Amino acid sequence: MLLASLLFSIMGVCVKLASAYYGAGEIVLYRSLVGCVFIFGLTRVRGGSLRTDVPVMHFWRSAIGVLSLVLWFYSIGKLPLATAITLNYMSSVWMAMFLIGGAVMFGAAKVDHRLIAAVLTGFLGVALVLQPTIERDQFQGALAGLTSGLGAAMAYLQVTALGRVGEPEYRVVFYFSLGGILAGGTLTLVSGAHGHTWYGAVLLLATGVLATVAQMMMTRAYAIGRPLTNASLQYMGIVFSFVFGVLIFNDPVTPVALAGMALIVGAGLAATRLRQRTAPAAGESSTFES
Repeated sequence: MLLASLLFSIMGVCVKLASAYYGAGEIVLYRSLVGCVFIFGLTRVRGGSLRTDVPVMHFWRSAIGVLSLVLWFYSIGKLPLATAITLNYMSSVWMAMFLIGGAVMFGAAKVDHRLIAAVLTGFLGVALVLQPTIERDQFQGALAGLTSGLGAAMAYLQVTALGRVGEPEYRVVFYFSLGGILAGGTLTLVSGAHGHTWYGAVLLLATGVLATVAQMMMTRAYAIGRPLTNASLQYMGIVFSFVFGVLIFNDPVTPVALAGMALIVGAGLAATRLRQRTAPAAGESSTFES
């Protein structure tokens, strides 16, 4: 999850730069096309299979995940990078709400309140690091970013469910990328395609490669770990984005931002420690997580 967060942060920089030349649909199309080719080749080399016994689960995971991705790329193009990332990272808070709601509805599920506190502490750190501000003319981008966070939370829980039924990460990423090609291609046909330059093509290729590798790592993390633990560790992506913002976009370094980074790292470490203490015995899991 930590390495996936780093790669996703680099991808966000590429998307921000590419959004000056391409629409969100085009970026999703090429990002997904690279993913499909990469996974198909990897599967052939390793002798794996893309055949699945749970096509409906893949359909819903891809549909929600791709919608979230399109909205996130759109918000990155319309908002300052820090603001767009902050809104998308609301996914961890949404996820905590889903798990709490599941515990209330099903009764048997148990959610560690200390882990929820770690997630919320991490989000407080996000707010301090990025200090987002939304202007009146940025409402559509802000709404897209917030909705992308909600969709991402739902997609992450579906990834966990696919892992529970034994679907390997490469197969989950392949069908997600396939859905991205269909959605991105449709949006490109509707809005029109832009011409390529070497610089733009490199950004699109980098976006696709970084996203695919990071997606596989994230999928693996959610398949074998606890959703809220991964959510806490995922906040490390904000630390990486903060560093890239300083180095690439000359974002200012403030004491408040440094305090936020400390909260993020502390939340990730706390989540890891809580997982070690509260992890169920082999073969056991809560009703909701199952």
